[in-house]
Amino acid sequence: MGKQHAIILFDGDCNFCNYWVKYIIERDKKDLFRFTSLQSETGKDLLKKYDLKDDLETVVLIKNNKAKTKSTAALHIFKGLGSIYQLAIIFIVVPTFIRDAVYSLVAKYRKQLMKSQSCIIPTQAVKNKFLE
Repeated sequence: MGKQHAIILFDGDCNFCNYWVKYIIERDKKDLFRFTSLQSETGKDLLKKYDLKDDLETVVLIKNNKAKTKSTAALHIFKGLGSIYQLAIIFIVVPTFIRDAVYSLVAKYRKQLMKSQSCIIPTQAVKNKFLE
């Protein structure tokens, strides 16, 4: 049986979000993650499957048939990257309402934080990380 990958759903129209997708891909040495945008049919199907609302202001992590959103998803993504990044999980002790308030504040202004980004020409290996 093949390896089950965690799936990250992100706002495909957001440069800030796309920056973080590239950041994760470059550091995903264990090949743990696959990606799809919240706007894609796959993304919409996954939101429906996990009974999540169509919210472009959150990242969603689906791992082991469980969905995590906002700050909890972000912390578990960093944990999955291993190395020094996994230390971010210590912030899980901060109450969710505080973590998510900070997350929501960044999400609210994310498009102003990064107005432009240079595009990359993805290799086949990078293309394989994206779900249709």
